[in-house]
Amino acid sequence: MSPIQRQRRIEAELVELMPALRKFARRFHASPNDIDDLVQETLLKALSNLEKFEEGTRLKSWLFTIMRNSFCTKFGLAKRERVGIEANVAERPSVPPTQDWVVRGHELEDAIGRLPERYRIAIDLIFIQGVSYEIAASQCDCPVGTVKSRVNRGRQQLARELG
Repeated sequence: MSPIQRQRRIEAELVELMPALRKFARRFHASPNDIDDLVQETLLKALSNLEKFEEGTRLKSWLFTIMRNSFCTKFGLAKRERVGIEANVAERPSVPPTQDWVVRGHELEDAIGRLPERYRIAIDLIFIQGVSYEIAASQCDCPVGTVKSRVNRGRQQLARELG
């Protein structure tokens, strides 16, 4: 038998074995698209390596081995891939420019500077330094309720001024 005749016979047998390949691929995947991809990859590898097929062995077994090895290779690669890493910068959500926040920060600083001293000190202690109302009250030498009132009035004035 000539090499061309041998190749045609094997290719015809490949076509006959396609349903068996699809059935075997269902062991690895549930999705019809994944099954088709695995069968296609198996046939592609088989056709590109026909010279390695040994006469006297079963073509079906050879194809099943190729399919199993292809699946195992892809499965191993998929396990090593890191999920959740952004592959493309274009897929990232846009980030607003920082200069907007810088400008707003300067506006806030200026507005706090224009507050009456008692409100400015209360805002500074509570929001900027992060101390408790009790500590702020002892530093201002006034009751806790007074500090809370000053903070509230200072916040209202800032909200009006900054919009």
